[in-house]
Amino acid sequence: MTINCKGTLIDLSSPKVMGILNITPDSFYDGGKYKDEIAILKQVEKMLLEGATFIDVGAYSSRPGAKHIAEEEELQRIVPVIDLLIKHFPEIIISVDTFRSKIALETINSGAAMINDISGGTMDAKIFETVANLQVPYILMHMLGTPQNMQKNPVYKDVVEDIISFFAEQIFKLHQLKLNDVIIDVGFGFGKTSDHNYEILKNLSLFKSLDAPILAGISRKSMLYKMLDISAQEALNATTSANTIALLNGANILRVHDVKEAFEAVKIVEQVL
Repeated sequence: MTINCKGTLIDLSSPKVMGILNITPDSFYDGGKYKDEIAILKQVEKMLLEGATFIDVGAYSSRPGAKHIAEEEELQRIVPVIDLLIKHFPEIIISVDTFRSKIALETINSGAAMINDISGGTMDAKIFETVANLQVPYILMHMLGTPQNMQKNPVYKDVVEDIISFFAEQIFKLHQLKLNDVIIDVGFGFGKTSDHNYEILKNLSLFKSLDAPILAGISRKSMLYKMLDISAQEALNATTSANTIALLNGANILRVHDVKEAFEAVKIVEQVL
């Protein structure tokens, strides 16, 4: 349960928190919030001080129905931010939220430490080979379809079994390429109904059979706020509840907008266990 991030071994047997930094104008919760250097640095410093081990930077919005942007636009958005963060926080461990091999290569060369691929290798045929050559930790997420169509009519034979089968196949391919540090993300809300999401959360421990660390990304998602008839802005308490369930069911990383609350959930669950 250790991963190698730029020569530093991170032990995931003790759960870690990944703070989200969206530099997109249209992300579902914080789109457009961090568009200048001062706002970016202030938010990242806050997340690091509150206990984030990783900062996940995304320049391509993957909310349902999000606008597709060109590779060059994504690159122009993200590389300057990587440079800025490395300059101000030399020890920072940056994860890059991208499915594109070129973005992966450029950002790792700029100082990022890991790649978080929402497509699980299905949207760029070169991504597996690229991360294997770079020898960086790779977050393999499951998504049915693309951000533009994933929520139109997601259908599974058995949602848990289908996703486990997908992971087993993709992990085998990555191991064939000699990439060992693979983290799985079930992809809450990515081509899943609310019922699918809760079935996965309930059975998250079954994914431990894949012998890979599990990342849970539930923060402020519609599976929480729509059921409670509230907004994403009001869904912090619901997020903490869902994160606690994920931790009790074996999650090793919580990917969140609110680091302090997630870090506290980790500490309490660790004390109980």
